[in-house]
Amino acid sequence: MKLDPENISLGQLRDLWAGAEARLDDASLRRVGDAAASVGRIVAGGETVYGVNTGFGLLANTRIPDERLAELQSNLILSHSAGLGDPLPRHVVRLMIILKLLGLGRGHSGVRTVVIDALQTLVDKDAMPVIPSQGSVGASGDLAPLAHLISALMGYGRIDLAGTILPATEVLKRIGLDPLVLAPKEGLALINGTQASTALALDALFNGERVFAAAIAAGALSVDALKGSAKPFDPRISELRGQPGQITVAAAISSLLDGSEILTSHVQCTRVQDPYSFRCQPQVMGAALDLLQNAARTLTIEAGAVTDNPILFPDDDTAISGGNFHAQPVAFAADTIAIALCEVGSISERRISVLVDPKMSGLPAFLTQDSGVNSGLMIPQVTAAALVSENKCLAFPASVDSIPTSAGQEDHVSMAPIAARKAAQIARNAAGVIAVELMAGAEGIDYHAPLQTSPKLRNVHDKVRALSPYFTADRYWADEMAALQAAVLAGEFGTPVLG
Repeated sequence: MKLDPENISLGQLRDLWAGAEARLDDASLRRVGDAAASVGRIVAGGETVYGVNTGFGLLANTRIPDERLAELQSNLILSHSAGLGDPLPRHVVRLMIILKLLGLGRGHSGVRTVVIDALQTLVDKDAMPVIPSQGSVGASGDLAPLAHLISALMGYGRIDLAGTILPATEVLKRIGLDPLVLAPKEGLALINGTQASTALALDALFNGERVFAAAIAAGALSVDALKGSAKPFDPRISELRGQPGQITVAAAISSLLDGSEILTSHVQCTRVQDPYSFRCQPQVMGAALDLLQNAARTLTIEAGAVTDNPILFPDDDTAISGGNFHAQPVAFAADTIAIALCEVGSISERRISVLVDPKMSGLPAFLTQDSGVNSGLMIPQVTAAALVSENKCLAFPASVDSIPTSAGQEDHVSMAPIAARKAAQIARNAAGVIAVELMAGAEGIDYHAPLQTSPKLRNVHDKVRALSPYFTADRYWADEMAALQAAVLAGEFGTPVLG
């Protein structure tokens, strides 16, 4: 895939997240060369420019002699390689590198093409630097994570080469790279930026849309398992409110239920209304979808943005210090994803609770025929409740927090990487909740035999049963639940829901 940073789409980002090959287009490489030449002219002209020939942060007023500019850039990377915690997932690191290429490819950062080539080689050779997940507050860029990325190219730290973690110096030799020696401005250009936060947030978003799609399928399955009403999904109701997500979700559930023998078997029943977790799916899930769509828009813009500092304008060799490195848009987007997915899991757990309660569902207690001797889905529902409660704690927004850093120079920060990491965990937890609902819904459907659910929901039911067979007695649940959770995160229960 040829990447045009000025015209990147959500679909392209989704493909890149999934492992698609990519490199900058020729126009981007020309812009990179022009910006590097501009830095050369600035240095030769003797102008004092932040990050080119000055110190950093509170030391911005310290002029650095020309003969020490290479040392300045090297020290910047080493001093900022100060992260802690578990390594970022390698697919997130890969996306982070590609996002850095996109930002540099706009031609306003001043790095040489040799830097682009080195980053591209990491992607091409599947050589992912080991980057600690903690240490960025999401302002002045994701300094520590990006410094660990670049320090690996300089021969420091470790690199995961196709699944084997080795010293960076050894991996550089294996993939044919000399240790990178940075030129003026390059160190700052490479560690200023929101690429770590954005990669983490996109990871949460893309996992989240898979969770969302599975939740729609599970919710429709549960409606049929409950012998619930399809009337709340009548398009006329949603059109009167006008919320786009609600309209979309109501149509999706109606489509999934279409052709169900179970549904038509109780059209004359006396039940007037179902519990909110069934009846209000369009309203709750639709609102979540609208939030995810808005987050997707923000992150798509950010993926191709210039977010380092200072920003170069090669046409007149101007370098302007600003604040594009501040990741507040990403922080808000990540927190939005977290809140939306928290609610997706929360309403799913309530449907599970209804299905396992014989007073509410009319089905056997805990969906097992011989209850008492057998506990059925009693404890899987407890696990779902635990995951939902954990998500409620994680959903508290990180974006409303700030703590001054760099001796007060960086006095307001975004906490975007923290928000994004929390959102990613919420997505995984919500996938576990949906897995339990799929088990419960499938079991409820089976109790209505010989009546069959709709053709589309039979397909969902078959996928569930391939991983969690029909049960009449207790068994070891954990492996089935984990397999279904993995299937949800793999996108096996629905197609992408975001534009």
